[in-house]
Amino acid sequence: MTKTQTNTGKLDRLLEEQRQYIAQREKGYREKALKLYPWICGRCAREFDRRNLSELTVHHVNHDHDYNPPDGSNWELLCIYCHDEEHSKFEAFVRYGGGADSRTEAATFNPFAGLKDAMNNKK
Repeated sequence: MTKTQTNTGKLDRLLEEQRQYIAQREKGYREKALKLYPWICGRCAREFDRRNLSELTVHHVNHDHDYNPPDGSNWELLCIYCHDEEHSKFEAFVRYGGGADSRTEAATFNPFAGLKDAMNNKK
């Protein structure tokens, strides 16, 4: 076996271990987030059911995938399209900076802002 083949084998093994680690970590917080929140995209309000649930992702609000408080305060459910857009905005912010007049500011719309009050008034 050549040195190149050995290095390729090590790299393949490391990449597979990394994929497994990420999948295991995601499984934990994804399951928790899907129990905590309604299956609705927090940006575009698209609704999901079991047939298309794989298109609903867990977004880390502060972009730190290792910060997963049990109350879900660092998570929001986003469809794959809104999730990609949110990461694109964040990458642009990191690359080009931003301020009050920047187009890269985080979205402030919260489709569930009055949900608790509305549910309490129905009782």
